[in-house]
Amino acid sequence: MEKYVVDTSIIIDGEITKLIESGTLTNCEIIIPVAVLDELQSQASQHKEYGFVGLEEIKKIRELAEKNNIVLRFEGVRPSMEDIKLARHGRIDAIIKDIAKKNDATFYTADYVQALVAQVEGVKTSYSKPQVKISDLEFEKFFDGQTMSIHLKEGTMPLAKRGKPGAFSLLEIGETLLTKEYLEGITTQILEAGRATRLGIIEISKSGALVIQYKDFRIVVTHPPFSSSYEITITHPIVKMSLEQYTISEKLMKRLSEKAEGILISGAPGSGKSTLAASLADFYSKKGKIVKTFESPRDLQVGKQVTQYTHLEGSFENAADILLLVRPDYTIFDEVRRFQDFRVFSDLRLAGVGMIGVVHAHTPLDAIQRFIGKVELGMIPHILDTVCYVQAGQIFKVYELEFKVKVPSGMTEDDLARPVIEIRNFEDHNLEYEIYTYGDENMVIPVSKETKSGGIEKLAEAKIRDTIRRFDSDADIEILSNNSIRVRVDKESMPSIIGRGGSTVNELEKTLGVHIDVESKEESSRGGEWFDMSESGNNFVLEVDISRTGMDAEIYVNDKNILSTRVGKNGRILIAKKSSAGKRLIDAVMSKSDIKVTTHD
Repeated sequence: MEKYVVDTSIIIDGEITKLIESGTLTNCEIIIPVAVLDELQSQASQHKEYGFVGLEEIKKIRELAEKNNIVLRFEGVRPSMEDIKLARHGRIDAIIKDIAKKNDATFYTADYVQALVAQVEGVKTSYSKPQVKISDLEFEKFFDGQTMSIHLKEGTMPLAKRGKPGAFSLLEIGETLLTKEYLEGITTQILEAGRATRLGIIEISKSGALVIQYKDFRIVVTHPPFSSSYEITITHPIVKMSLEQYTISEKLMKRLSEKAEGILISGAPGSGKSTLAASLADFYSKKGKIVKTFESPRDLQVGKQVTQYTHLEGSFENAADILLLVRPDYTIFDEVRRFQDFRVFSDLRLAGVGMIGVVHAHTPLDAIQRFIGKVELGMIPHILDTVCYVQAGQIFKVYELEFKVKVPSGMTEDDLARPVIEIRNFEDHNLEYEIYTYGDENMVIPVSKETKSGGIEKLAEAKIRDTIRRFDSDADIEILSNNSIRVRVDKESMPSIIGRGGSTVNELEKTLGVHIDVESKEESSRGGEWFDMSESGNNFVLEVDISRTGMDAEIYVNDKNILSTRVGKNGRILIAKKSSAGKRLIDAVMSKSDIKVTTHD
């Protein structure tokens, strides 16, 4: 009886199964080294695809052996810990060859190096060059020129997204339900083709998840325990654009060409962020710049001059150390997601590398906010200078960041000046948002036209005060908004300002163009929230009920408004002792004056 010893490679490739089915192997003995079984079991235990494929093949060999008068047996001892440690240096391979020698058997392998060494040692060897399908793979039949991605899930119909970024539809593209075996076959085919052609790279291999970059296809395979069922998602870029094909103003093109070195590209999934990033990579490369990328997986469609990097030993931090040694002018950081990604991006930018980051965000402001808390607030304008928001494949909006020390918009006290990050519309330079620290919190405040109170608004405010104070020279007037004020007057002045049936106040509202709430000082003095007052460093801390967090607050001393502010985290209101309001509070405490806090939405 002829004897054959097989190794891991020939089993995974399915060659032994084919030889038995074709009748080439019959009336023989097939010996599988225990080391081979252990290796496949180890891979399967780690949820690696090759382990499952190999074990399934051994199961098929056992079933076929019974039908074809073939003896199947396992021989050898389990590899020791030392053998496992030296596996990369050929120790396991040597164990398998020794079994072939001992049994005077023919050694079957699909590993060329293994076959060569066995022949050198005088072992009868049959090398089977893997017959792998490398074109017209099964999954490719689902793609056409308009297909962005396909979604194959066990027990469902195959689906495809067809169209272009921002204008696509999800369509059924098959007539039969997908089975787990069919999807496993697609995965095996991709793995084999990638290994044979060296066009496939396994980017991520986790328990229940596998990410492969094959040519320009990104393949994500998930199965239990990670997902509830077997699923394959394959995305394929259908558009490759140059920067000149985008609708870009001359001003923005000049910015990208000459000044921008901290660029953030944001947008929703599928909006075209990576396409723009790839366009910028080629744009800078053609301008004579050294360009690298940080990607996981590496799926950007860039020119050959651009080198694509991924994690080094599982970390972009390690990759950054190497990156600085190759001295790039620009680095494209695709998919900045994890906390450490933001730190690496920031460190490289502050080291002088031009950085282009891609971030998932619903709005351009959300992309900037994702840096808050990961780096110091004052460093953000030094890291980011241009934020591009992509929608439906085009640059929809662009922000620029500036760092200033000023009184934030809407505040009037000069001693409230602080470092402020201004977020301006790049095209018209209009101020749209401000970011600054207020108490213990980082505030992101939209700046509306109402907030920017100019000379005309101040004249209108002065006219309102002059008109009201004709009825009570000591009236307290609070401007609530552009069309609403609150007036507090002495009880004796209430009839004159309200008038018979409200006629006077109605006339005043028509004349001034605002709604007027009239209150008696005596009534208002009985209101107010419960609060607890304490000191913390250079601040007074007024604590109100935690449910008031985020509401507007008014601070009164003897019914005189000394400060309008906002309730901070955990119901705390911080007032600097050196501010004018803080000094008024000190005087109030010393003189035992009445202090009142009111809150409102």
